[in-house]
Order: sequence, then C-alpha cells, then structure tokens
Amino acid sequence: MASNGNAMDQNLGLEGPTNPMVTPLLTDLYQFTMAYAYWKAGKHLETAVFDLFFRKNPFGGEYTVFAGLEECIRLAANFKFKDDEINFLRTILPTTCEEGFFVYLRGVDCLDIKIYAIPEGSVVFPKIPLIRVEGPVAVVQLLETPFVNLVNYASLVATNAARHRRVAGNSKTLLEFGLRRAQGPDGGISASKYCYLGGFDATSNVDAGRRFGIPLRGTHSHAFVSSFMELDEITDRALRRSDGTGTCGDFVSLAQRWLSKLKGTESFRGRFGDTNHSEMAAFTSYALAFPTKFQALVDTYDVMRSGIPNFCAVALALHELGYKAQGIRLDSGDLAYLSIETRKFFHDIEKEFGVPDFGKMTITASNDINEDTLDALNKQGHEVDAFGIGTHLVTCYSQPALGCVFKLVEINGHPRMKLSEDVSKVSIPCKKRCYRLYGREGYPLVDIMTGEDEPPPKEGERILCRHPFNESKRANVVPKQVEELYKCYWSGISGKECEPLPTLESIRGLCSKQLAQMRPDHMRALNPTPYKVSVSEKLYELIHFLWLNEAPVGELQ
Repeated sequence: MASNGNAMDQNLGLEGPTNPMVTPLLTDLYQFTMAYAYWKAGKHLETAVFDLFFRKNPFGGEYTVFAGLEECIRLAANFKFKDDEINFLRTILPTTCEEGFFVYLRGVDCLDIKIYAIPEGSVVFPKIPLIRVEGPVAVVQLLETPFVNLVNYASLVATNAARHRRVAGNSKTLLEFGLRRAQGPDGGISASKYCYLGGFDATSNVDAGRRFGIPLRGTHSHAFVSSFMELDEITDRALRRSDGTGTCGDFVSLAQRWLSKLKGTESFRGRFGDTNHSEMAAFTSYALAFPTKFQALVDTYDVMRSGIPNFCAVALALHELGYKAQGIRLDSGDLAYLSIETRKFFHDIEKEFGVPDFGKMTITASNDINEDTLDALNKQGHEVDAFGIGTHLVTCYSQPALGCVFKLVEINGHPRMKLSEDVSKVSIPCKKRCYRLYGREGYPLVDIMTGEDEPPPKEGERILCRHPFNESKRANVVPKQVEELYKCYWSGISGKECEPLPTLESIRGLCSKQLAQMRPDHMRALNPTPYKVSVSEKLYELIHFLWLNEAPVGELQ
C-alpha cells in the first residue's frame, strides 16, 4: 500500500466515538425495519450510494462550517452489534422476523463501506454532499441516522461560533462558557469541541479540555465573592515574593494600604468612597491562592465604586511583590460604558504609580452575549478584550437545527432521484464529484458537481456551470484554480488509500483559512450574497431526464 495507505491501518484501529452512547442502536426504528425488508427481499448486499447534505444555510447566512466527520469515521471503524443489542432487537421487531436476519446482523460491520467527504472544517453550501457513503444498502441505511445526528449539531454550532468570531473580530479573545446551559452532557462536550473548531480560543469545560486539548479558562463566581464577610476571615496572610527573595507576612494589610493610598491620591479622590469589605476580602483571598493568575469578577456590588478600586488595590499589592494581575470580568451592566471607564481607571493607575502595562490589563465581558450584542458593542465603542459566551452560542438559540438529510442517489450503478413538489427537496442523482472553482482574485466563485466519470474541470478552461433546476440560471467560468473537494476517509478492507484523520488544531486552522478566503459579501450578516452551487451540463441533462421519466404523467378527464 502507498504511503498514505497507512492511514487506513490507523483508522481501522480508531477508538469509538467520543460519546459511548453512539452505538449501532443510536438510530431510528425504521432503519431496522428497512434492513429486514432488504434482507428478506435478498437486496441487502446490493451496492448503494447515499449523500449526506443540507438544503439551507443556518442563521439567515450564506455559509456553513462542516463538522462532525471524525465522529462518523470513528463510528464506522467500530460499527459492530453486541449480543445484548441483538437480543434487544429481537424484542422490538415483529416475531415474524426470521432468525437468519439476526445472524446476519451479528456479522455486520463497515469493512465493505467506503466514505468520501469534504474535509472537516471546510466552508460548505447547500445541496453539495458533505459525505458520500458507498456499500451494501442495508448497512449504509443503518448509518443514516447516526451520521445525520453527528453532523447536524456539530456543523450548526461550529457555524454559530464562526459567526460570533467574525462579528467580534480576530483581535478579541472568545471564551466558550456554555456547559451549564447546554442540552445535556453531550451537548456541552460537543459544543466545546466545535466552538473551538469554529474559532473560539478556550472553554470553561474541564472535560472538553481533557479530551480535546482545548485551552481552559475560568476564575470565580459571584458566590465566591459573597461568601466572604470580613478581612479577618483570612488566616493565612503570607505571600512569598515572585522572585523567591522574601515573604510578605501580611498581604491583606498590604492590599488595604494600597486601597487607602488610592483613595487619598488626588487623581482618584472622589471617584469612589468606602468599598465593600467582603468583596475586598474575597479578592485578597483569591490573589493569595492564585498570585500569578489573579483575575476578579467585579460586578457583585458596584463596578466602579467598589469592584474596580478593590481589584486595583490587590493588583498593586501583587505588583509590589513582583506579580502581574491578569484583569477583570464584567458580568452585568452597560458593558460598553463600564469597560471604557475601567480602562481609564487602569491607565490612570499606570500613569500615577508607574506600573508598566497596567492600562493594558484584560477586560473580559460575559452576560448573555450573542452576535447582536457584539455588533452593538462594536458600534458603540468599547474596551472589552475577551468575551465569555454561553447560552446563545451552545444552544444555537436563533436556529435549533441545521436540517441535514441522507438520500439514496444510486443503486447497483443506476442513478436514483427523489422528487417533490417543493423543488428545494428534489435530490441530485448519481455518484458525483465536486469541485470548487476560484477566480483571479483568489476567492471561490462557485462549487460545481459532476458525474463521477466526467473529466474534471481544468484551470484556464471555460466551464459551463448550471443551476440544478432553473434552466435560465447558468454562467461560464474560467477558473484560476480548481480544487477537488472529496477525499476518501474510510475504505474498509478495499485496499484503497484513504486520508488520515487530522488533529482538531488542523481542522480549526482549515476553518479559519477557508473563512478568510471567502468573498466578504458572502459572509456579511445583513443580506449576504448567496454563493453559487451548480452542476455540469451533463449532470443537468441527467437530472432533467430522470425527472421527466420518474414523474407520473397526469391524465385529464
């Protein structure tokens, strides 16, 4: 086998899906009733081709980020029925089902299956198959529901993350804080993984950090602040200097002295009065616990009159001992105003006391942030460096599902087509190849589907691109670059070379690169330009030939 063939050996040894609940039984009942009917009719070994695709981009946009492929390949690599699963199927299927079917199921695996797909992390569009699955029809049919399940949410939340990243801008840090609001544990784990893929920088989800190597971020909650009553509660007050040359015996008193100094300094006189003592105790205690990672939540009582002065006093005390505080988090209030005022306060301290980079400390904002919030903050002007986003991100609040489907497009080499009175639901038949054509400015111009046996488009040659269903929509394209989209990611025991599964970091990098390559008008939030998806002239003719032949002819009386 060629060098890339080693990928097949690696894939055959893949661990199962991340979620152990993803098994061959994670499917709809009708997949088993169809499998039995295929088997009973002697059709179960017939070679079928199915396409997994979606019909409309989410969130009112004109692009989608493809995610979930690795989990599909992991399922295929470990697709095997256990005895207890077979026994359960016996109890739910009619008693008329023959024992031979259950014997057949016991031997089912995906070693006769081939899976072709667009690379995970790619920017994708409606009608273009994301995954093509070839193999015995009964087995491929059993993969339908779990594959759709594994791709639907993954692609939806990755797209949502990418949209938030685009609005926030590349200079801002985006933190996924959605675990507590996610739809169950798997929703939380999946959200963390695919938000990172879509462009977020870190997560609060510890298990996702362990599983996927995603950077972790988090400080403390309001409960930690309000759990303190007085400074006297802090018993261990000593803090060693950062360089190890000595120890401050009473860090609490040092922080208090800095607070008094702030209050008495001309630049800060009148900007705050008596700050909250329990908050000061909480901040001091947290700094003692994490002197190199001190970041405080400052809105428990009053941001500008208490939270910021208390934080700055503790930060200045840390600075005196050689440490550098990280910054603050705002979780309520007018984020634009409070971030601007906080930045001014930080700059004034840097100027007054000569503390290098104090004015550049990180300001993080949270509190039900979404795309609209980010856009509004940008228009108002703000000083927020990082955003912690949860509910609207991981629940995909503005659209609950992507709507992926899995359609038969070929059986035993014969193209098949699903018709509908709704043209958007008409499927595109046959085993296809797909190419992305780039223009002279480097932007993708159009994705074109062709029959598998058609010659590929060539750079510099004129190509007629046709709308699959609208006769008048067509265009000639002379591409500067042609990219074939499909790669083989699972070839079973066929011996065909296949791609190794990339790392999450590689997928994340591909996503970022492809988003940056898209023409800006396709990506804008308001009235984006639809990206063109087309078919070759030959495939167009096949579609309409089958349409006319398969559609019933009406009869008027």
